[in-house]
Amino acid sequence: MSTEAKPFLKWAGGKGQLLSQLSEHLPDRIREGSFTYIEPFVGGGAMLFYVLQHFGNIRKAVINDVNEDLILTYRIIKDDVEALITNLEKIERAYLNLSDQNERSQLFYEIRERYNQHVGESIERASQLMFLNKTCFNGLFRVNKRGLFNVPFGRYANPTICNAEVLRADSQLLQSVDVKIYQGDYAQTLQYVDELTFVYLDPPYRPLDATSSFTSYSKGDFNDDDQRALAAFCHQLSERGCLWMESNADCSAKNPEDTFFEELYRDYRIERVYASRCINANPNKRGKLTELLIKNYE
Repeated sequence: MSTEAKPFLKWAGGKGQLLSQLSEHLPDRIREGSFTYIEPFVGGGAMLFYVLQHFGNIRKAVINDVNEDLILTYRIIKDDVEALITNLEKIERAYLNLSDQNERSQLFYEIRERYNQHVGESIERASQLMFLNKTCFNGLFRVNKRGLFNVPFGRYANPTICNAEVLRADSQLLQSVDVKIYQGDYAQTLQYVDELTFVYLDPPYRPLDATSSFTSYSKGDFNDDDQRALAAFCHQLSERGCLWMESNADCSAKNPEDTFFEELYRDYRIERVYASRCINANPNKRGKLTELLIKNYE
């Protein structure tokens, strides 16, 4: 492929800037023979696209996310990318032909309203999601308790709404391997796990403090009980003989007395990596923080 496959959305918590560090922690076993790659919380897919491009020995990949429209978009990019590009380019032309930011803002809120009212078939819905992601404030995806996208308009001069070459590269890569795409609870990926599996988990992070969590990326919160259930899921993965790595927030860096993850994963290896946080409404809270990498292997 002449164009590198990479995430087609800007996703909060995306691992694009961490790939060089994360790649150093990948297990040696996946370099030695065929394996199945699983991502139960695929999100923007930075790790997915990296692994698919750097490991030609993948026998199968399984991705999952609770966000329905995100998974819809993955499926369309894999199976019907040209129709998506055609529709997205139409929206892009209409938007960029508006020179006045007030007119652009009006179009943005019209499309946001259609998206929240579930107006449009699958191609249109995927296009709406991508348009909103590229033109909303700070380029993030966030919904409220009712599941409504509520990010305001972002005043960008010339945003790239449709990167056709990246979308085609993503589609080609998703077709080059047996990639199964699921929507729903992460636990459903367990059916594909065996001793020749590597699982990368990037769940919703535990908030560092009361103000650090900006609602959610899907209806419902991922609270401490959910984090405990995820740890139990990781125990199941280990029992099946597979290797896994999880990213999560380094809560003890903010509060040394908060040893939630150290206790929850005391039987596993915990390391720290530096991550740049770019998506935050408060610029003073952007910058480098440590994140946890939890692994069941050396």
